[in-house]
Amino acid sequence: MSQPTRRRRFRIALLGVAVAALALGALPAANAEGGADSPWYEAVEPQTPDSELNVTGEPHRGTDADGDVVGYVDAHTHMFMDLGMGGHAVCGSTFSPEGIADALQDCPNHQVSLLENLTNTESESPVAAHDPIGWPTFKDWPTYSSFTHQQMYYRWVERAWRGGQRVMVNDMVSNPGLCPIIPVVSLTPNTYDCDDMNTVRRQIEATYDLQDFVDQQFGGPGKGWYRVVTNPEQAREVVEDGKLAVVLGVEVSEPFGCKAPLGVAACTRADIDAGLDELKAKGVSSMFLCHKFDNALCGVRYDEGTTGLLVNAGQFVTTGRFWNPKTCKPGEVPDNTVIGGVLPPEIASTSLPAAVPLYPKGPHCNPQGLTELGEYALRGMIERGMMVELDHMSAKAAGRALDILESERYPGAVSSHSWMSDSYMERLYALGGFATQYGHTAEEYVDTYAEKAKPLLDKYGAGYGFGSDMNGFGGTPAPPGEAAEIEYPFTTPDGTVVDRQVTGERTWDYNAEGVSHYGMLPDWLESVGRLGGQELTDDLLAGSESYLRTWGATLGYAPGQNLARGGDATAGSTKLGLLTSHAAPRASDGSTSTAWTATTDPNRQWWRTDLRTPRAVSTVRIDWGTTFATVYDVKVSLDGTSWTTAATVGDGNGGLDTVRIDPTSARFVRIDPRGASAVSLREVGVFS
Repeated sequence: MSQPTRRRRFRIALLGVAVAALALGALPAANAEGGADSPWYEAVEPQTPDSELNVTGEPHRGTDADGDVVGYVDAHTHMFMDLGMGGHAVCGSTFSPEGIADALQDCPNHQVSLLENLTNTESESPVAAHDPIGWPTFKDWPTYSSFTHQQMYYRWVERAWRGGQRVMVNDMVSNPGLCPIIPVVSLTPNTYDCDDMNTVRRQIEATYDLQDFVDQQFGGPGKGWYRVVTNPEQAREVVEDGKLAVVLGVEVSEPFGCKAPLGVAACTRADIDAGLDELKAKGVSSMFLCHKFDNALCGVRYDEGTTGLLVNAGQFVTTGRFWNPKTCKPGEVPDNTVIGGVLPPEIASTSLPAAVPLYPKGPHCNPQGLTELGEYALRGMIERGMMVELDHMSAKAAGRALDILESERYPGAVSSHSWMSDSYMERLYALGGFATQYGHTAEEYVDTYAEKAKPLLDKYGAGYGFGSDMNGFGGTPAPPGEAAEIEYPFTTPDGTVVDRQVTGERTWDYNAEGVSHYGMLPDWLESVGRLGGQELTDDLLAGSESYLRTWGATLGYAPGQNLARGGDATAGSTKLGLLTSHAAPRASDGSTSTAWTATTDPNRQWWRTDLRTPRAVSTVRIDWGTTFATVYDVKVSLDGTSWTTAATVGDGNGGLDTVRIDPTSARFVRIDPRGASAVSLREVGVFS
């Protein structure tokens, strides 16, 4: 007989509790939120024993005087990494109906763990030993430097909520490069397969299971503090009730099966449409198109140093190719510079290669940008009102994605954990997008906020947040320097009082241990606030409102009508093609797979469209093909004979140009290159 699914096991466990309680005559009747004798924020049927919260006082409910929600936002977490990468990359579960001793049990084969030692920044050697015992002693885990132990046990997340957090993005995550080698380095067979989409489904199911589990403790459906939300209106209601709004996101390397072995796409447009529809139906609101490895949708922003060495080896395992960085040309936005060489000998017995290639001098640029399938997926996300995560895209891919978002005036752009080039940040804010900083040490976080973020926050009236990347193999804040140390107990801006966190026999102190688990985020935020001052605290408390505004604008987006679509297009010349037509209508047929291409005669390289009737024109979008003009005019006319230059572009560099002009009545719109050797247009859009 097959094993029951996690969701079925959870429901069986709840049924058993109910049957036992009925047998004893102890099952309580449905009651008001929190019950007659308990405040709304305290469980009426808590698990016993369990981790302590060490937070007292009522969490803030409602909005401020301006009607804005108030609270911290963590835009990047991985609550269920224990169900990713085959099931053994992270030891310990987020929750268990059987209790904390089951969820945070001892870690098998962890006394000497190769994966732990290769990733732990404090490990002294690849064969170092640590105490594998979990509940109740937790002698050696979790710690800020360890990536292979559970850091998001649900009570620790509850503590973060009680400490002022109001929005959390839970990204479903896995890694197809690391997944196959986990059994080798952990000496434990994988429990689950390595398919990214299966992992996403499993983790989404677990997220809803946790909501049910918390509800049961708090008196029934809808009563718990952990609320999965699928639109900003739901999120506002949850935050105004003082609870935690949980947004579903996806961060995997091969979404929809879109891997690219040896550079060949393994997915189709139909796969992308089916995948996006499935994710939307399951409540997913944001996602990454690529992560860590180049795939069929886009190239990635490289990892640096030894981490990059390992990830590059994983790139080879998943694609059959190593990264292919080129020395950046003048004016190109660089990716991170990568190293080549021999991998650590400790992993020579795994499926990873022994060495990666040597590379040219940096700065490095990934030549792979947003592919045709990637553009199709991006536009599919726009059609479905999903927020687009730009982190991890190569600079070339992110630049192209921003071109498309700008051309559509689509606000749903997010940079959630400092993996996008700073040079793109103002473009993101100008769209109405939202950005956070990675959960660095208090000192680095405050310095980056002051130097890079604050000017843009003030300019665009945005709030701020953080992306903890908890459970994501990225690392959490180390112990603070003396200036950022905190005093216990402390009072949060909410008015709740926070003391040192206790789980079982272990007490954690932020000053000595940094952020060892998610429950210590209130301590870190107190440290950040003490160091950064009230202005930073205010910007952080405005983060949830800012995130919800971006989300609301995303779902409220309505695309403009492309007046040129299907119009009567003509051109000064057309290049002959043996098998493919390059005629002028190809640039207004709605497909970026076709293009108009001119001859090399510089006097006959113009293209125009007839809108059939005079229309108000304010924007012309030009998607250049393989050849482009660096200097060109956009002209308008009412009769097709007398032309007015509406705009001149003098610094074109190909790609996607969005030309804004003063609203003008026109029937004809013309693109007139100046002195180009050759030009082609994939698509031209004209908008009111």
